[in-house]
Amino acid sequence: MAVPISVGEYFYEIRNAGGVVATEEGRVSASEVIATRATADGFNRYDVEAALNGEGTVHRLSLRYSSSLFKRNAHYEAQDDNFRGSVSAVAGRNEVVIKLGRFREVDAAGMVLFRAIIIDHVRRRNQIRWTGRVATIDANTLVAVSLKHNCRRLDEAGLRWSYEPRMGDAEEIELDKAGRIQYRRDNRGVQTTLVSFKLAG
Repeated sequence: MAVPISVGEYFYEIRNAGGVVATEEGRVSASEVIATRATADGFNRYDVEAALNGEGTVHRLSLRYSSSLFKRNAHYEAQDDNFRGSVSAVAGRNEVVIKLGRFREVDAAGMVLFRAIIIDHVRRRNQIRWTGRVATIDANTLVAVSLKHNCRRLDEAGLRWSYEPRMGDAEEIELDKAGRIQYRRDNRGVQTTLVSFKLAG
């Protein structure tokens, strides 16, 4: 089984204009990723549980979003070349079916650990740059769409990357030697920093 990034427990702080606006914490194993993002004011929260297959890609995912006003739930599963699922909210339930990209990558609401897994796959393929379709779950609606993502290596060691998750968005990403994202900054000035990591016992 292909093991994605370093297995263990992660804690990230997300800052904007110098202050902490949210945190992300998660646990990665060879078979799953469990992660939570919560805003500092406690009004918004995402919970993700993703099952990984033998190649280290997401084949099943559940995501819950809750705010002070409403809740949404989404469930997806990779079936053949499709990513099938449903999104439930107060207004009802919508079925979603999109095509998976060649490498069957999934981005769950832009959360750090899923970005790290995609870059890890690119590094394992020894690619300097990569462009491909990614099943991208929108952070606001939880609806999955197929978007073209781009990433490019910025140094010889493969520890600095530029990443474009969609048209008009850009990120600069720094990895540590184990392949963990230790710093991410987007073109809006939002910074994500790895505060702590604990190896799986």
